[in-house]
Amino acid sequence: MRPNITGVILSGGEGRRMGGVDKGLELLDGRPLVHLVLERLRPQVGRVVISANRNLERYREFGCAILADRMPGYCGPLAGLQAAMFQADTPLLLAAPCDSPRLPTDLAARLEEALEAAHADLAVPLAGDRVHRAFCLARRELLPRLDAFLISGGRKLGLWYESLQVVEVDFEDQAAAFANLNSMDDLGCMATGMRAIGTA
Repeated sequence: MRPNITGVILSGGEGRRMGGVDKGLELLDGRPLVHLVLERLRPQVGRVVISANRNLERYREFGCAILADRMPGYCGPLAGLQAAMFQADTPLLLAAPCDSPRLPTDLAARLEEALEAAHADLAVPLAGDRVHRAFCLARRELLPRLDAFLISGGRKLGLWYESLQVVEVDFEDQAAAFANLNSMDDLGCMATGMRAIGTA
C-alpha cells in the first residue's frame, strides 16, 4: 500500500458505446465492474474515491467517497481526475477506468517508480503496442494546469498529456490486464474467459 497515493476509479461517463448504461454498475460474473476494479486498486493506495455522475447512492454502497464532476456536461475522464485532484490530500493520484477489471496489482508501484526516476509529471502504462491513457499516475500539483485545459475546452487525454512531461512504463508482461469493456459483447467474452481460467 502507498499512503501517498489516492486512487480514483473513473466511472462518470455516459456509457454511450454500451447504450447509455452506467458501465461501472454492469455485472461481470455477478459483481459490478467498479467493485472488481476496487478490489485490485484498494490494496495499492492509501484510499480510493469513485468518480461518478449518476446512481450516486448505489456507488456509495462500495464504501468510498463519491465525487461528481466539477465541470458540467460529461467532460470525460479528465473531469473525473480534476474532481479527485481538487479533493485529494495526497501528492499523487492513480486513475483507473471502471471497465478494466483485471488491472495489474502492481500498477501503483511500477508507475510511481518510473515517475520518480524520470522526474515526470505523469506516468502511463504501455502494453500491447499502445499507451493506455485512461490509467495514469499524476501529480496533484498539476491541478491548475488541468483546470486551465478544461476551461479552454480541452477534453482529450492525449492532448493534455502532450503539454506534460510523461513517462511511458512498459507493462508488456501484463498486456491483457488492460483489456477494457466497450460493449455488451466484450462483457460476455470476458466473463466466458474468466470462467475458463477459473476452471482450467
